[in-house]
Amino acid sequence: MAVTMAEISKLRTMTGAGMMDCKNALIEAENDFEKAIEIIRKKGQAVAAKRSDREASEGCVLAGVNGGFAAVLALKCETDFVAKNEQFIALTQSILDKALAEKPADLAALKALVMDGRTIEALIIERIGITGEKMELDFYEFVNDAFAISYIHPGNKLATLVSFNKETEYQVARDIAMQAAAMNPVSLDRASVPAKIIETELEVGREKAREEGKPDNMLEKIAQGRLNKFYQESCLLEQSFIKDNKVTISQYLTSVDKELKATAFKRVTLNME
Repeated sequence: MAVTMAEISKLRTMTGAGMMDCKNALIEAENDFEKAIEIIRKKGQAVAAKRSDREASEGCVLAGVNGGFAAVLALKCETDFVAKNEQFIALTQSILDKALAEKPADLAALKALVMDGRTIEALIIERIGITGEKMELDFYEFVNDAFAISYIHPGNKLATLVSFNKETEYQVARDIAMQAAAMNPVSLDRASVPAKIIETELEVGREKAREEGKPDNMLEKIAQGRLNKFYQESCLLEQSFIKDNKVTISQYLTSVDKELKATAFKRVTLNME
């Protein structure tokens, strides 16, 4: 059955699929648009199944803010070519916009949100059929407090969020978000460092002290000293401020406003563990 260019263009607008895919789907569906859309969706499912064992190591990381709520997510794909495609970036942005509006509690809840008549998870599978590459929504994080900021590092491979207990100047907040991006802290402060990491650092400290020939009765004290150094290097609030290494982030915030505190941060890259 013959199909017109106008019909092909209409289906392409509705699905985002390529011209030939739209033409073939319309022919197979005998110009029934609902059936043609279903054909394109099933093609995406088939391609997704074939690509399931492929590695999606490229992609797009975006972040944004809605009041005191800020979210960051990573939509991954196989190649940098697709990651830089305007439609892929637009899809990532549309998912982020939905997250900012709906504020889902976790990644599973985000995937279940409905956009354009289907879930985000189904929409991504549909796009797999269009690009022929594996895609996955791999990371979603958020912060929520009185004030929040997001920072996207150029290239859309890394983004950070920081929340604060009260509103502050944009540049002050951005400084902290950029600090988190550049210095890759493990946690906000000492209290939030996972116990497993603390024990690992202490054991490494003890072992190094043994290797250096330190007496057994000094091992614990030396390990604690090295743990303190770890805190200074790995806790955001204890890190030296990258714009002024004479002060810590905590001291910098206090110099701006004695009541100002950073309450949480998130840092997302494409290849997080």
